Amino acid sequence: MIVFNKDKILVVDFGSQYTQLIARRIREEGVFCSIIPFNKADEFLSVNNTKAIILSGGPETVKQKGSPKIADKLFDNANSSESPPYDDNYIACQDLFKIFKPADLEVVALRGLDLSVKEGELVAIVGSSGSGKTTLLNILAGLERPSAGQVHIGKRDMLNISDKELVSYRRQDVGFVWQTTRRNLVPYLSVIENIELPMAISGIRSRQRKEHSRELLTVLGMEDKQNRSPAELSGGEQQRVAIAVALANQPPLLLADEPTGELDSQMADEIFDLFQDMNRTFGTTIVIVTHYPGIAQFVNRVVIIRDGRISAETLLQASFQRSGGSIRRDYLVVDQVGRLQIPKEILDEIGLVRLATAQMVDGQIHIQPASTDS
Repeated sequence: MIVFNKDKILVVDFGSQYTQLIARRIREEGVFCSIIPFNKADEFLSVNNTKAIILSGGPETVKQKGSPKIADKLFDNANSSESPPYDDNYIACQDLFKIFKPADLEVVALRGLDLSVKEGELVAIVGSSGSGKTTLLNILAGLERPSAGQVHIGKRDMLNISDKELVSYRRQDVGFVWQTTRRNLVPYLSVIENIELPMAISGIRSRQRKEHSRELLTVLGMEDKQNRSPAELSGGEQQRVAIAVALANQPPLLLADEPTGELDSQMADEIFDLFQDMNRTFGTTIVIVTHYPGIAQFVNRVVIIRDGRISAETLLQASFQRSGGSIRRDYLVVDQVGRLQIPKEILDEIGLVRLATAQMVDGQIHIQPASTDS
């Protein structure tokens, strides 16, 4: 947690109309923030410890000849390496923001989201439409760049990754399964040719491609359909092949966006069973975005997103009351700055609309609607 007057954020103002808005949003998170004119930044840094620096200006401050400049020493802090958050996790997102700006609008899809996923974990992400699920998955896939915050996948910093590194990441480190077949498979290639395609792009020799493709088809129970076209397969079979394509380059991370959205419940169960098998067989870290109501029985953890933040989690835990069994427990999530999203049904039940009081009673936190009567 960032502490007042110890860690400061400096906003260097080049005359942008958004400078005050930026500072206000930072302060709303309980972080000390100072706005300094560009020609005073060097003087401020000499007497203050600064956690981060934001340069606030329009495109003309960069492109136009003779535009104001700042001293190179201002960037010294940016070159110092810090350990990624949650070092023991394969995926680590901290205070993640994604802002889209269509026309003159500003749409905040992710609002300070925190998420950690351990290596080899099988996780589902659920939430209502527009909650930020697909945006998060696209950032993890390298299809979208975050607006702010930290995103580390393995040893890669997804906020500062270069275009060249991003191409390598998409080819080698992550596989993706889409909801629709037309995005997963090339219609005029056979099943085995579709699986070989990612390996061919990565420069793997023909013999190795064929051997690995046949291994995947055997694991998937599809070896007898290797020469068929996607159009000759059922919806479930097409998704099986899509999973094989996503795993062709043996990526450590597999992402799936509504992989059973076009399947019936029986076929959906088979596909989620397959994800479990792939997770156990290859040790692949798997993150699935889904609306499927029975997803909890197939994964280690269900993460619930609401309004661009993680609001709750359901964990599969060992039960000492059951011999060799396990139980699922539901938890609310408190993020890095102490924010907690209380479920709407609880808010409605206690009549909490805007103001509330919180007290410690016998080691427990009691929250109740605030009385505004004088």
